[in-house]
Amino acid sequence: MPVASAGGKAVWVLLRGLARESGHWGVFPQVLLQRIREQQPGAELVLLDLPGNGTFHRKASPLQVSGMVEFCRDELRRRGVQGSVHLLAMSLGAMVASDWVQRYPSEVVAGVLINTSFRPFSPFYRRLRPLNYLTFFLLSLSRLSARQREQKVLLMTTCLQQRPAEVLDHWVDLRRAHPVGLRNTARQLWAAMRYRASEARPPVPILLLCSQADGLVDWRCSQAISRAWGAPLRLHALAGHDLALDDPPWVAQAVWEWLRVRDMHGLSAGQLH
Repeated sequence: MPVASAGGKAVWVLLRGLARESGHWGVFPQVLLQRIREQQPGAELVLLDLPGNGTFHRKASPLQVSGMVEFCRDELRRRGVQGSVHLLAMSLGAMVASDWVQRYPSEVVAGVLINTSFRPFSPFYRRLRPLNYLTFFLLSLSRLSARQREQKVLLMTTCLQQRPAEVLDHWVDLRRAHPVGLRNTARQLWAAMRYRASEARPPVPILLLCSQADGLVDWRCSQAISRAWGAPLRLHALAGHDLALDDPPWVAQAVWEWLRVRDMHGLSAGQLH
């Protein structure tokens, strides 16, 4: 199986969602890395920000998901990452991963998609619950402080935070360091709404993870993708949209079990569905 780093070590690329950056993963990358190294010794993580977010917040976000894919591919090459990678992505990032897999399958070993939604598998009112269109609009235009805005996003996207004040402090720091402007937020939302995934089964293995308590995207969107693509789906009953933040061990365990099944049965990349 092709890998991205020298010495046969797997490389995992993590992508976040709308107006979020790699810092919003919280402790999840460390939890994931520890778990997957049990199946893939020496595995490495690459945390990429989408253009317009995080370290790239001054760049204009592409109006199409395909443009985000090209940016990520270029960034990997700039960092010296060669060969095929594993993709783990959520929300808008999962759309980027989906497009990447369909257009450049030789560059991807497998993908894990978290709480995402695509046309043509689900109607718009499930892909982003109608009330949240208004919420996004008001948050973008309001004169709320950075902390007030981030608190509303936290309430909208999480359900299981035991230390919400700590998470909120961290998010406010991220927002102040890398502010995502109204223009880039709107461009990303436009790209997400326009994106249409291929109806064909992906040429690489895909695992779908989703939260049934997701208040932003209806969990049945992941179910619809699973049925259309024949990809396995794991459901979390209590977590919110930001599943990797709400329950990092659960996500890491689901990925580990998926990898273990492949190793136990000696499945190739094309068979791991």
